[in-house]
Amino acid sequence: MFYRPQDGHGLPHNPFNAVITPRPIGWISSRSAEGVNNLAPYSFFNGVAYEPPQVMFACTGAKPDQDNTKDSVANIRETGVFCVNIVAYAMRDAMNASSATLPKETDEFAHAGLTPVACETIACARVEGAPAALECKLTKIVDLPGAANQVVFGEVTGIHLRDDCLREGRFDVTTFEPLGRMGYRDYVRVSEVFELVRPDD
Repeated sequence: MFYRPQDGHGLPHNPFNAVITPRPIGWISSRSAEGVNNLAPYSFFNGVAYEPPQVMFACTGAKPDQDNTKDSVANIRETGVFCVNIVAYAMRDAMNASSATLPKETDEFAHAGLTPVACETIACARVEGAPAALECKLTKIVDLPGAANQVVFGEVTGIHLRDDCLREGRFDVTTFEPLGRMGYRDYVRVSEVFELVRPDD
């Protein structure tokens, strides 16, 4: 099968997200200029550089009560900071609850039954109990082709690692089984890893 996206795929469901899998989930916490905490999951998320450490996430939609974007991007534009919380399998229901489209005055931490904890280097909350959290300062927001497509880049200024996830000096993801996004409504959890040595190592 081959198709041009502009012509449509002819399938019952769009296969694009099912091709690019699994995708890590950036559970982005932010705070409005008025002090309202926000929390939302984004599956177009990844790390993009080591030195200094940098991450990105893409927002691909808009809300009626924001200016052609979602609460996360609007808040980050206002404050210049955000936090990436890593989603453990055990937190899947809370993550899903935080994905609801809610008024910008709503605190998703409270909506999802989560406890916000103050970050160390930025004026933002992080998710209590998350296996890891990356405190970030905004470096750039890039507009992409499309009605409401934007990429947010940030430099990591502080990293939280849950102590029970450290084993023999490594951050062991099998201790919390990170959640990944697949296509359609599907998710995956990482419960097994293997190692490959690169030819030039």
